[in-house]
Amino acid sequence: MAKKLKIMLKRSLIGSTKNQIATVHSLGLKKINQVVEHNDTPDIRGKINKMIHLLEVEEIDA
Repeated sequence: MAKKLKIMLKRSLIGSTKNQIATVHSLGLKKINQVVEHNDTPDIRGKINKMIHLLEVEEIDA
């Protein structure tokens, strides 16, 4: 059974670099408090680790 991650954008992207904004958008997040679910993969974990100061992450069993 694959694990999933619930990712929420908790802080504004104002003041972030273009690369940071692109990383958050690649996760599917555009607005504050928007929530998306992704499979727990190394690619997604890497993006989360780069932007952890803006995100809230919760593991869910699917």
